[in-house]
Amino acid sequence: MNFGITGKTALVCAASKGLGFACAQALATEGVELVITARNAGPLEVAARALRESGAPRVIAVAGDITTPEGRQAALEAATELAYGTPAAFDILVTNAGGPPPGDFRDWDTDIWQAALNANMLSPIELMKATIDGMIHRNWGRIVNITSTAVKAPSPYLGLSNGARSGLTGFVAGFARQVAQHGVTVNNLLPGTFDTDRLRSNLLAGASQAGQDSAEYTQARRQAVPARRFGTPEEFGAACAFLCSRQAAYLTAQNLLIDGGAYPGTL
Repeated sequence: MNFGITGKTALVCAASKGLGFACAQALATEGVELVITARNAGPLEVAARALRESGAPRVIAVAGDITTPEGRQAALEAATELAYGTPAAFDILVTNAGGPPPGDFRDWDTDIWQAALNANMLSPIELMKATIDGMIHRNWGRIVNITSTAVKAPSPYLGLSNGARSGLTGFVAGFARQVAQHGVTVNNLLPGTFDTDRLRSNLLAGASQAGQDSAEYTQARRQAVPARRFGTPEEFGAACAFLCSRQAAYLTAQNLLIDGGAYPGTL
């Protein structure tokens, strides 16, 4: 299937590894030109090189913290370079940031909560604010926010993520419907247990909290998924690319749960 996005430009956040990199790779395969961001320059350059070697038409790597005004500005300014000197907003925005740490809510003060809200709610909103008018002007745009299955099925030890990502979800529900008439779609991708560094960290934390052996805990989590496995980043990237396609033009304001069937509800 031709997704019809060859030549489009995209900003993909936290794209040096894991789900962010998988999304960037899937978009590159469809002929999308990329600006990728991450905090650490070394791993980001490795990711950019891998994307170029796999056939990406153009990749600009911008190291920086996307949760800060300076980091966002650097990434957004790269749109001008990507458009060969013509100031332009991105056609595609994929927001993503590392999740806040697990723990007990009794240990979290206001500063810890503010950091979680800034990373997983306020920063994506700032990026959407910075890119939406350009998308509306061109009558085309795709915004995909990588959130978490915790939005649908909150985890008891990921309270910071539960709260911050649910706030973003509520905002998107109204925002997406305001811009749909302009050919702009806004959707959230909710990853379940995908085989990433973040998952491995969460599994260790969960095992520790439960007082269980980490290998046994991990196997139990794997068996709890109806698919009897964890997802691959490539599967997640493919879903992201589809949401950015011309075929997904009538799909907006949705929360797409990709979890191998783990969520037991009907809605």
